Amino acid sequence: MGGFALALLIFAVLMVFMSVKSVPQGMEYTVERFGKYTNTLTPGLNIIVPIIDRIGKKMVMMEQVMDVPSQEVITKDNAMVTVDGVIFYQVMDAAKAAYEVSQLGLAILNLVMTNIRTVMGSMDLDELLSRRDDINAKLLSVVDDATTPWGIKVTRVEIKDIAPPKDLVEAMGRQMKAERLKRASILEAEGLRQSEILRAEGAQQAAILEAEGRKEASYRDADARERLAQAEARATLMVSEAIGKGDVQAINYFVAQKYIEALKDIGIANNSKLVFMPLDSSSVIGALGGISELAKEAMSNIRTGH
Repeated sequence: MGGFALALLIFAVLMVFMSVKSVPQGMEYTVERFGKYTNTLTPGLNIIVPIIDRIGKKMVMMEQVMDVPSQEVITKDNAMVTVDGVIFYQVMDAAKAAYEVSQLGLAILNLVMTNIRTVMGSMDLDELLSRRDDINAKLLSVVDDATTPWGIKVTRVEIKDIAPPKDLVEAMGRQMKAERLKRASILEAEGLRQSEILRAEGAQQAAILEAEGRKEASYRDADARERLAQAEARATLMVSEAIGKGDVQAINYFVAQKYIEALKDIGIANNSKLVFMPLDSSSVIGALGGISELAKEAMSNIRTGH
């Protein structure tokens, strides 16, 4: 009797132990009853029916990352490139992920590799190298739609590397170098053009300023000549009036002034000349005196005539 009670106690403890299941955070367990899915255990303590129920699949509910191995892809313009990538996904429904597809990781990997060849094979090489964000977006849309029935949410698909053949890389390098040399030549020519334009504009401005300066100088020279002529006219008028009034000193001053100016002009002339003139002061005074006597005689004749 005592042995039976002990055995019953041990059996009861064993049943309790088998019925209590602890699920860690970030995991979910499926429960199968006689091989058929019944429910899903969430993180924490859970109770199942021992012997009848058992744990089926243990699914990781955290976001996971999977490397996509390198593969060769033929582009639309028949260029062969080597491509690899990475995919991020998360199990949203443990039951579907466990029972809707066999070998979930392999299925996702093959789906991504197939769609990489499809999407990238429909593009030219130039588009492939310059529109990586568009490729990632297309792959994400296609793969996420395809994995939704499996209870999977694909969060990101990233192309890590696109490697064209070596000869194609060298050709692209030469093309890029030629394009840069072309841009440099264009910029240099544009710089020379701007320099010539600025130089021409500067020369034009200088010519305008020089012409304006000559114009202003001409105006000033003309004004000076006009003032000089007016002064000479006034002086001549004054001398004429003085002669008419019988003032001999005025005509002496006027004649002496013109005489000295004539001597000055002869002295500064560039050509060589030999001139005999009364250059000493007594001769000049004598000449002036003779001119004065002529003026007196002219005035006396004028009075006699009157």
